[in-house]
Amino acid sequence: MANSEKTAAVAEIAEEFRGSTAAVLTEYRGLTVSQLTELRRALGETTRYAVVKNTLTKIAAAQAGVSGLDDLLVGPTAVAFVGGDPVEAAKGLRDFARANPALIVKGGVVEGKALSAEEIRKLADLESREVLLAKLAGAMNGSLAKAVGLFAAPLSQVARLSEALRAQRQEAAGAEPAAAEPAVAVDA
Repeated sequence: MANSEKTAAVAEIAEEFRGSTAAVLTEYRGLTVSQLTELRRALGETTRYAVVKNTLTKIAAAQAGVSGLDDLLVGPTAVAFVGGDPVEAAKGLRDFARANPALIVKGGVVEGKALSAEEIRKLADLESREVLLAKLAGAMNGSLAKAVGLFAAPLSQVARLSEALRAQRQEAAGAEPAAAEPAVAVDA
């Protein structure tokens, strides 16, 4: 590889690091070309899976300001540059590695933080961002409904109390209690 080619490769890898939300390093030894193609499809359109040279990747990572990968850049290495949801990419790698044990996840970096292979596996066990946001929205909606009920309860209690006091006064005065008309109309 000529020096200008190496410089271009380093610049390309550095740009991939800068433009990605995550990068997962894997060892692909023992996988066929068709299996690598299948893996690329499984990762989706927002993830680019590239076989890289370790020395060039170290230089590119340093240029991009990514640290903590030097120990992982040993042996045949490929990097999954994740442009979308890191959880989805981690799930794709986990599922592919289950079917193809030759794929080994070495570790990676998510939003600038270096992660071990175990932490990548934990990331894969998380639900997707959309599901977590939906659960959060549902929990907040339930909390709001409870708060509305909580705030409306004292008003309805005041209305029932004032009606009871009015009825008690009328009985004490010897008058017949009027038809049950609430003194205050409250929607609960």
